[in-house]
Amino acid sequence: MKQYLEACKAVTTHGVAGEVKAELWCDSAAFLSKFSKLYRGSQGQAPIGLVQVRAHKNMALLKLEGVNDMDAARALVGTVFYIDRTEVKLPKGHYFQADLPGCAVIDADDGRLYGTMKEVSQPAAQTIYTVEAEDGKLYFFPAVKPFLVKVEAEEGRVLVRPIPGMFSEAEEGDCE
Repeated sequence: MKQYLEACKAVTTHGVAGEVKAELWCDSAAFLSKFSKLYRGSQGQAPIGLVQVRAHKNMALLKLEGVNDMDAARALVGTVFYIDRTEVKLPKGHYFQADLPGCAVIDADDGRLYGTMKEVSQPAAQTIYTVEAEDGKLYFFPAVKPFLVKVEAEEGRVLVRPIPGMFSEAEEGDCE
């Protein structure tokens, strides 16, 4: 498991006092506010103090230590900020999406193995799991109820209840 996880990306400045507007890659601005520092590298490089976080529309406004004007904030645009997973205790049943790739995707009813989680993405309102079958084919699975039954990240498995055809090739004439 990776120790440092992507949390947000600075996309622009906000105001003249050095705030940075960030696209959130974590649950919420409230979750991010639990951290006292962020890191500018995937291995924990370049820590920077997190003074304040507040929600702003579907983004977050960050006030970072030592970033006190628009020029300093502008220098951070494009920066991906990371959190240290050891600095947070997740509630029971919660998990980091970064821990899902590599998990077995299993039918909750009959135990059939559909494949291995390859990627987690959020191209729109819902999360999409990319599942790689044993033959190398990729399938896209919407991570929504009733299809997603249970995520057991610590056990390395995701239990699903797909509709017919979700993990198979379309047959000619299926869409008539």
